[in-house]
Amino acid sequence: MTTNRISPLALADNAALDTARMTLVDQLVHWAILRIEERVFLPGMRMPSIRSLAEDKRVSRFSVVEAYERLVAQGYLEARRGSGFYVRERPVMPPQNAAVPMMAKGPIDVAWLVRSMLHSVAPERGPGMGYLPPGWLDADMMTSAMRSMSRQSSAHLLQTGNPHGFLPLRVQLQTQLAELEIGARPEQIVLTSGITQAVDFLLRLYVRAGDTVLVGDPAWFVMFGRIASQDAHTVGVPYTPDGMDMQALERLVQQHRPKLLIINSILQNPTGTSLTPARAFQILRLAEQYDFMVLEDDIYCDLCPPHQQVARLASLDQLKRVIYLGSFSKTLAANLRVAFVACSPELAKTFIDHKMLSGSTTPEINERIVYKALTEGHYRRHVERLRSRLDDVRDNTRRHLERIGLRMFGDPTSGMFLWVDTGVDTSAVAAAGHEAGFLFAPGALFSPRQTPSTWMRMNIACSSDPAMLTFLSRQLELAA
Repeated sequence: MTTNRISPLALADNAALDTARMTLVDQLVHWAILRIEERVFLPGMRMPSIRSLAEDKRVSRFSVVEAYERLVAQGYLEARRGSGFYVRERPVMPPQNAAVPMMAKGPIDVAWLVRSMLHSVAPERGPGMGYLPPGWLDADMMTSAMRSMSRQSSAHLLQTGNPHGFLPLRVQLQTQLAELEIGARPEQIVLTSGITQAVDFLLRLYVRAGDTVLVGDPAWFVMFGRIASQDAHTVGVPYTPDGMDMQALERLVQQHRPKLLIINSILQNPTGTSLTPARAFQILRLAEQYDFMVLEDDIYCDLCPPHQQVARLASLDQLKRVIYLGSFSKTLAANLRVAFVACSPELAKTFIDHKMLSGSTTPEINERIVYKALTEGHYRRHVERLRSRLDDVRDNTRRHLERIGLRMFGDPTSGMFLWVDTGVDTSAVAAAGHEAGFLFAPGALFSPRQTPSTWMRMNIACSSDPAMLTFLSRQLELAA
């Protein structure tokens, strides 16, 4: 007898849903709506064919047709004669009397990947993750830091904290920045709740409607929507295997006269490239000549070996036109949310005022934990172990990925990411992966234009699982 229910596993996204009371078509409709609303199936994307979905869910084609027709009637899909069913763009209607949220203009859509990264995905099933697996981090070091802090007077727990952030940590950061040849006094260092908050504050301070902000293409995707919400123009600068394309950068600077350039100077996300001294000098020359500021995001600083020949803009500029950002989310713990801004004294004062008006002080407890971790003598050895472990898996991961047909971007010798060309649309691969319980990071997310891309970011610490590689290989074969 033919079953009239989708298996519970197929609807495991919503355990509270009473699937036993739903008809077969209702379950199919729910399955599709859930993935459309979570942005797994993006506007304009072709839905699975009637035959393939029927075979996958082990249902009749008639049930799939009826479900698709209901979705068309409800405005989720549109039918294209001779082509199939496609996801329709749906307007977002805020509830009555609700405040209208700040919406990014244009095709900026990264929320589904951010949400997916916050889900409980096993590291081996998450090659698109932006963090190292928890098992790679030093939980004992963090526990020791918290115990050490708890033995001190508890009076500080009742205080509001310093607007600049915990002073001893800023003094420690002054020492660490000096090792990078960046001169910054404690009053030039402001602590924030993560790099994202720092970028958000700086965009609010520097960028107005109509301004242009230059970013990498590809680059860290979270900032694209934030720039667009300022009614500013985001313009991407292409990358080569040797780093940012300097001829393209100069041409775009002359054309757009940007207010700001945002760049990963070291181990750029997602390409893994780093600035050479020559390119760093060129960027600063352009910034001086065309009067724009540079926001240097060095979040991967501690994953770069000290002997590697790289150049930091802040060390050459000494915080005149360069605003330097750092964080410990990649090496200590992502949920500590402790980052810092090093900048000119004048900007630091303005930044403090904005920080106080926007969200008061940052949590000093987290800052004290980071301070203990940095000063109790274990952090340096910890990051050395991380770099060594990444080195141990990098070549093996590359061989696995090349064996299934992926092509590397350049030849990165450090860091946690590989930027790979699959030869097929990676948004479709990511959607299929989400359905199967894998998290991939498709190339379209890393471009300010959000256009289809054959590129994909792979986290080398999470990209060697045989089941994941088999799944990815199969998807490439099907797409080809």
